[in-house]
Amino acid sequence: MNLEVIATPRSVQGTGASRRLRRTGRVPAIVYGGGKDPLNIELDHNALQQQLKHEAFHASVLTIKVGDDTDRVLLRDVQMHPYRLEVLHVDFQRVAADQQIHMKVPLHFLNSENAPGVKFGHGIINHVMNEIEVLCLPDNLPEFIAVDLGTLELGHSVHLADVKFPAGVESLLFKRGDNAVVVTIQVPGGAIEAEKEAAAAAAPAAAAPAKK
Repeated sequence: MNLEVIATPRSVQGTGASRRLRRTGRVPAIVYGGGKDPLNIELDHNALQQQLKHEAFHASVLTIKVGDDTDRVLLRDVQMHPYRLEVLHVDFQRVAADQQIHMKVPLHFLNSENAPGVKFGHGIINHVMNEIEVLCLPDNLPEFIAVDLGTLELGHSVHLADVKFPAGVESLLFKRGDNAVVVTIQVPGGAIEAEKEAAAAAAPAAAAPAKK
């Protein structure tokens, strides 16, 4: 998916200038990295706000256009107003086609309702992770990683080693030696308490001596 950001150069800097810029419906931003000098830019607030609603905008290589120049970038930081739905500042990082990047990518859990642990065991799915940091070349960056829960039993877990990553993509955490849990299917808390109560009630009866 080719996601494009339209920007214009920003010549005036500073807190006061940024505040005045925001009052006109613009957002101050910066593009850095890629062996080039940092570039101060401004964006249309309404257009940016709409783009930020899309999951792919946060986990894709974007094309940013400033006048006649274009760069491939990653969205690295979004600063929001503490209590208003207002974007205050955005950071973009340039990427090179031949250099690996690390990026957090969302996880999409498939077939949750068909997992035996849910369908027959009445378990509850616990998403330990909702996103995962990957290492890959820019052209291999996926919009999301799919995790199939179709065969997951009650009390079982999916670890990083069980996740199928696209070609050329690997987990940064797993590469460092951590085979962390991604998702589990747990016995509902109420069922556990009910079992404990039933066991406690049965214990005195079992321990009582037989009457003669």
